[in-house]
Amino acid sequence: DPLRERVPKPRGSLMCGIVAYLGSAEAKQVMLAGLARLEYRGYDSAGIAVMQPKAVDFMGAGSSDDGSYGSCEPDIKRRRSASGNGYRIKVIKSAGKVSHLSAACSSDVAMGTVGIAHTRWATHGPPTDVNAHPHLSMDGMLAVVHNGIVENFRALKAELERKGYKMRSDTDTELIVHLISDVRKQKWMPLEEAVRQALTQVHGAFGIAVLSADEPDLLVGARKGSPLILGIGEDEYLLASDASAVVERTRRVAYLNDGELVVITRTQGYEIKTLDNVKLCREVEELQMSLQEIQKGSYKHFMLKEICEQPEVLENAMRGRLLPLEGDLNLGGLTSVMPQLISAPRILIIACGTSWHAGLLGEYLLESLARVPVEVEYASEFRYRNPIINKEDAVIAISQSGETADTLAALLLAKKHGCLCLGVCNQVGSTIARETDAGVYLHAGPEIGVASTKAFSAQIVVLMMIALKLARERHQINDEGMRSKLRALLELPAQLRRVLEQKEEVLHMARVFKYASNFLYLGRGLNFPVALEGALKLKEISYIHAEGYPAAEMKHGPIALIDQFMPVVVIAPRSDPNYAKLQSNIEEVLARGGSVIGIIEEDNHELDSKCEYLIRVPRAEEFVTPLLSVAPLQLMAYYIADMRKCNVDQPRNLAKSVTVE
Repeated sequence: DPLRERVPKPRGSLMCGIVAYLGSAEAKQVMLAGLARLEYRGYDSAGIAVMQPKAVDFMGAGSSDDGSYGSCEPDIKRRRSASGNGYRIKVIKSAGKVSHLSAACSSDVAMGTVGIAHTRWATHGPPTDVNAHPHLSMDGMLAVVHNGIVENFRALKAELERKGYKMRSDTDTELIVHLISDVRKQKWMPLEEAVRQALTQVHGAFGIAVLSADEPDLLVGARKGSPLILGIGEDEYLLASDASAVVERTRRVAYLNDGELVVITRTQGYEIKTLDNVKLCREVEELQMSLQEIQKGSYKHFMLKEICEQPEVLENAMRGRLLPLEGDLNLGGLTSVMPQLISAPRILIIACGTSWHAGLLGEYLLESLARVPVEVEYASEFRYRNPIINKEDAVIAISQSGETADTLAALLLAKKHGCLCLGVCNQVGSTIARETDAGVYLHAGPEIGVASTKAFSAQIVVLMMIALKLARERHQINDEGMRSKLRALLELPAQLRRVLEQKEEVLHMARVFKYASNFLYLGRGLNFPVALEGALKLKEISYIHAEGYPAAEMKHGPIALIDQFMPVVVIAPRSDPNYAKLQSNIEEVLARGGSVIGIIEEDNHELDSKCEYLIRVPRAEEFVTPLLSVAPLQLMAYYIADMRKCNVDQPRNLAKSVTVE
């Protein structure tokens, strides 16, 4: 299908992080602080490059003072020396954590006020010092950091090696710095133009920042498929792949779009252009996040902080949107497209991971309340299975970061078919937020822990509000029913606070089950996606194998696994229409010696003698029970992981936002 071929592949790696600085402060300290803010994204090595004056020659430029290749071509070296340049690029890199890099950056090295830095997630080559970014040109005069994947890596590498370039690393990023160097070798030109010409040869995704010792007061950044933002401070500028890396120094930012380049100079400020050299005027925006929001405060981990923030998150997500007196909702982001959304014969929800679980819950809510057919698709599979898409369909893309490339690619496919495309995102100004026709922001605040908690709850409450708004507009709910459901939403934050007061009970339960090898989570209807999410949280951060199932499916296979060593979590609110069947599921588990952990209402004592442990939640309308049931499951996963000495905020092999295929 030619239409499908024109949609970009999900590619690149949002897991890597870029920080670059030009100003009057010591670049090293600014960049190390920025990299520390990006640790939550997931990475396995880190490095910095700083522009600094040199004494006699530049042979010290490079990783740990030894990045020069020793076989630099004489004509390049003579030309650079003839320019009278008195700067070199100092590079320090380290496998492992940013703390290892900080230790390597002793006070007497890497001093300067211009630099680039990076945290890397390995795609080409293992996590080693050599493979860490930044990468240098053969003459040591250029340095590059890069997020993304070069898809024509092999062809470019063969061509560059044919020309005599030698690769020190296994990475695809090193090719970019050699390409820029090669362009300048053929005809010397300003760094901006060399970057532009070199990038025309790169197929794939990139967010890059580039330094040149020839132009020591210049930074160049470019973006295609991998986020890059410009932070604008007082006589200083930052480039970063995430707002959390710049908010400590400025809240004024400009977002680069795909196919754009930014040139930053000390004397003339910044200029944003297309890669075709068309000058652009870009609005400067004010970041909504604060520094306090991205700090742990008194909490041991970000994940625990974010679990406990959920009552406030729900309040923020609903503030100004619920109109209980009028029996209505004000979803301003959807106002312009509401007639089209109302008339859509079908809604497609596309998402990945935790967002997919929220989307599955959204399907149940939209179908039961608004009576509109809904399909929920894994974004990573959607575009590859030749899906049936009609231009009358409405598509909702759910992504906490708004940058998930699988979800973005599926969204672009839907746009090609002429669908109404909506976004449910947390990050203001993200790519998905800009690519969609309309949408609703979560207002959950920065989520630093890799395992999503508060963003999941915000996604659910936003989908609840969309479902209720559609139900009203499609005349599927009467005024009294609408007011009842709005009251249920308004009561949620206080009810959730009561659930979170049971942390000690959950902690005690976690001590008992911390050595379990397997868990089974069961739920029905609206609580089936909660079972999936509870299982995902446990396996993500504690590395315990866990599976979520519709409770009725237990007898179709999983029951074979149940014995005295298998804890089974059953979400069994009495408001569930299938509560009696859930009781039967519990009896089946007990008959096989399993341990039952029940999630039930506060006033329900029918299961007291059946369940080994009980977590009680307030009685509420059925459609809001998922938001009360998920919190104790998040807490249980957190405490078990912490007791097992796992890295809760940065679990192994995972990253906050995944955009590699």
